[in-house]
Amino acid sequence: MFGIGFPELLMILVVALLVIGPKKLPDLAKTLGKGLAEFRKATEDLKDTVYQQEPANEVKAEQTAKQRQIAKLPLTSGNDETVNVKEKPDDQGSEKASE
Repeated sequence: MFGIGFPELLMILVVALLVIGPKKLPDLAKTLGKGLAEFRKATEDLKDTVYQQEPANEVKAEQTAKQRQIAKLPLTSGNDETVNVKEKPDDQGSEKASE
């Protein structure tokens, strides 16, 4: 339990009782309990969300890997000529200059 033994826990409770007082200590304990319960619920919801998204991330990673493999393949036209995909078409201005 976070490396806190029974003697340390007892000392913390005694100090809390002296500082806060016997009248407010039960209210404080109740509030802390509710806060911890909400924190645990939020943590579980987050875990569920992460585990639900994990398969989707794996599928996305597989798709990305396949797209990279496809991008590495040379494209061919009907005449078996290799087409370079990375080249950009000439601007219209350069076509007019060549005329």
